[in-house]
Order: sequence, then C-alpha cells, then structure tokens
Amino acid sequence: MKKRSKLPNGFGCIKKLSGNRKKPYAAYPTSQTGGNATQLYPTRAIGYYEDWYSAYNAIVEFRKSLQPGSVSAATFTDIYHAFFNAKFVESRKQLSARSRMDYASAYKNVPSLHQMNFCAIRKHHMQKALDECTLGYSSLSNIKKLYSQMYKYAMENDIVEKNYAQFVTISQENDIEKGEPFTQEDIDKLWAHKKDPAARIVLMMIYSGFRISAYETIEVNVEEQYFKGGVKTRAGKNRVVPFHRSIIPFAKSFRPKKFNGDAFRRHEFYPLLKKLDILYSSSGKKHTPHDCRHTFSWLCDKYSVDDLSKHMLMGHSLGSDVEKSVYGHRTVEELRMEINKIDSEAFLNSQKAAAHSTN
Repeated sequence: MKKRSKLPNGFGCIKKLSGNRKKPYAAYPTSQTGGNATQLYPTRAIGYYEDWYSAYNAIVEFRKSLQPGSVSAATFTDIYHAFFNAKFVESRKQLSARSRMDYASAYKNVPSLHQMNFCAIRKHHMQKALDECTLGYSSLSNIKKLYSQMYKYAMENDIVEKNYAQFVTISQENDIEKGEPFTQEDIDKLWAHKKDPAARIVLMMIYSGFRISAYETIEVNVEEQYFKGGVKTRAGKNRVVPFHRSIIPFAKSFRPKKFNGDAFRRHEFYPLLKKLDILYSSSGKKHTPHDCRHTFSWLCDKYSVDDLSKHMLMGHSLGSDVEKSVYGHRTVEELRMEINKIDSEAFLNSQKAAAHSTN
C-alpha cells in the first residue's frame, strides 16, 4: 500500500474515527494568520468521508473558499453548514430538536443570501433578506438570531473581523405576546367540531393556557389529571395546570412526542380556522396559536378565577408583589377548583346533544 505524504504544516489534519462507520475519515482544516498556523476548527470537522483522499480534497476546497478575493469564497450556505455542524453535531451540549428546527427554518427563509460570499455580506444585505420574509415576528426573530450566531462563529474562527449582524433590526411589531382572544361564538364552533383531531388540540390549548411550543415537551399526568411544563420564563417553566373538566379525554390521548408546533400551525391550525370561518378576529387580525393563550386569560377573567391562581396557571411572574411571591401558594386541587370555574357551556350542550342522539 502506497504511503501517504505528510500533510503540510498549517494545512489541517485527517483523522480516522474508531468503530464501524460508513464515513470514518474526519476532515479538520486550518487557516494561516500572521504566518502562524491556527486551527479553524480545533475539535470540529467540516465533514466525514468514505476515504482519506475525499477528506483531503474537502480540506483543499474549503481552504480555497477562504482565500481573500477568491471567486469560490465561502458562501453564506458554507458558513451556515459549518456553524450548524459545530453547534448541533460536534457540540456535547444537549440541544433541543426545536432549536435545530428554528435555525434550519431561519436559514431557509433567507434564500437571497445563500450563494453570497459570506465575507462580502453587509448589514443591508441581511436587512433586505429579513424584510422580504413575510412570516411573523417569531420567524423574523429566529432569522436575526441565526445571523448573530453565524457571525459569532465566524469571528471566533477568524473568518470575518466585524459583526454586521448586530446592526440588523426587526421593524415588525412584536406579535408574540400581543393578540386577540377567540370569541365565545368561535369557541362554540370549535366544540361543534370536537370530533376533528385538530379542533381537539385547539380546545385543549384554549383551556390550558400553554404556549404552543410547550406542548412538544409537556408532561401529561393521566393518573392525576394535570399538565406539567412550560417554556420561556422561570415562572412559566415546570408549572402544573390541572385538566379542565371539558378537555380530559383530549388531554389523556395527547402525545407530546408526536406533536410538532410548527407543523401543526401550518397544516392543521390555520386550515381548521379557515374551514370554520374563524381565521380572523373581529378587528380583522389573523388569529395565531398564541391567541389560544389569550383566550384562556380572557376566560379566567370572565369566570372570576382568582388572581393568584390565574398567574400560577399561566406562568406569570409575580414581579414586585412580595406578599404573593412569598406567601402565595396553591395546591393542585385548589388550582383544579379554580380552573373549573371556567364554564364550558358549549361543551355541556354538545354533551347533552350527544346523549340525546343516543336515546
């Protein structure tokens, strides 16, 4: 077997990984800075290959892409893949599938940048790509986050010297927390279609008050009949919300591991609302899944759920209210009594109609 030549100093290295792998050769490139070899990816490979020579060629092409003024300079896509690999493949941190999906979606939502030389990208390029995205504030926020993370990665690895992402802004109003609740008439329509699996989930969201992303990891305690979970804030995480009596069968059959918030929003939530003619609020604003949480808040107020219980059920911070923060407590059963103050007349009517039809 022909002995391979030693790689030049500062070129990089190729490691054959242990175990029975289809692509055992990992390629690690380096860059030259001030005449001294500094490793671009100290512990991160740019790819894995079936043989040594394929790994070698990958390093050659990667190094070419980083040469100043090169026609084949690394593109936005190249840096994205390198960043994504470093964050989600090589990193030892346990990162959620949702986080992976958010970054991947953000990348797909800025197609005009994909083939641009990363080193040539400026603030106005990124701003234009973000402004051209017609999605909501949450999606725009993820794009801005992707920009920041990619530039952080690029600066750590001497690919760029200035972070232009810091100057990008989101002009759209933050609609994540703002919204409008569904009306009682809207809720009645949902109950009238309770056999529809999508309607069941929307009703479950309305009568429990969690953000849509929380349902991907929420704990469903069937025996004691409560949800446990939450996202975003310290007060909101790992809170307990008893099943409202009207959604017990929906909650018992819900499987968080099979639920994907983004997929549900696109393929089930909006088509269902359109079918039931409740896609828009009375003010003409398009409903979002977050409006289910607003509806829960409205129902709590409408049926006089006590203030402390409402804060605990919704995961709100008690802020400077020292008395409630220190001395405010509720047992699961106390919370259950409060949440069941919410009247579900449409649910009860649908139960009576079902019972009548069987007689």
